[in-house]
Amino acid sequence: MQLYREMRILTARPSTADEAAAPHRLYGTVAMTDAWNVARWRDAALQEIEQARAAGKAPILVGGTGLYLDALLRGLSPVPAIDPDIRAQAIALHAQLGGEAFRAALAKRDPETAARLAPGDTHRLIRAWEVVEGTGQKMGAFRDAPRQGPPPGMNFTLVALLPPREQSYASVEQRFDRMIADGVLDEVARIRDLQLDPALPAMKAHGLRALLGYLDGATTLEDAVAYAKKETRWYVKRQTTWFRHQVPAWPLTAQKQLEQQYSDSAREEVVRFVRSSG
Repeated sequence: MQLYREMRILTARPSTADEAAAPHRLYGTVAMTDAWNVARWRDAALQEIEQARAAGKAPILVGGTGLYLDALLRGLSPVPAIDPDIRAQAIALHAQLGGEAFRAALAKRDPETAARLAPGDTHRLIRAWEVVEGTGQKMGAFRDAPRQGPPPGMNFTLVALLPPREQSYASVEQRFDRMIADGVLDEVARIRDLQLDPALPAMKAHGLRALLGYLDGATTLEDAVAYAKKETRWYVKRQTTWFRHQVPAWPLTAQKQLEQQYSDSAREEVVRFVRSSG
């Protein structure tokens, strides 16, 4: 989500001071109207990694979305390109039926994938439908196929900061309170003025729909903030569980997990570990 330029505050992008202190790449480079996905991000990230290596630098990838790091390290499932007309038809059908009915329709064609997805997971529901429609095969046929792995000559070292859940949840609370103080409501109001398609990936940013609901008079600010915090806590819980289960399958040169939040002492430990890992 930090790709999208209109959401600096809502996605807690690095500050201008942070960006001035060290080169940053890909942050705030994409318009919310542009429907990016993991494949496009992987291509862009690999290009930036190659440029950094060519300049004699060691790139550091920072983020918490495991799916994207998994795609970078292990590659993507080999799903063929889908005709744009088929995707447009799937989007239109979803808009016509709504999430629940669309998922029920998908369950008749790909019950396994439909059972894995929530009615509100618009992007993945549409993706599953278009794959069945365009290839005649269920998503599982591609999900279980061999991946291409990391690009040749690239070695990855992982450092995961996984503090106790109570600390993570407290950070979520403080983070969103800072966003309110920093003017996130003005940022969300500007996004509302764009009148974007709710199905766009950028519209799934944590807290966005809750704050839009407040601006539209559908809820109070207190309730919108409470829901946004709860939504972010769910994400933290899912991602922490995901990392603990998926990291062992990653092709890593070395890895280290710290059961603590970022701090100066953690930074020193991380630097020592990375240097010793070559």
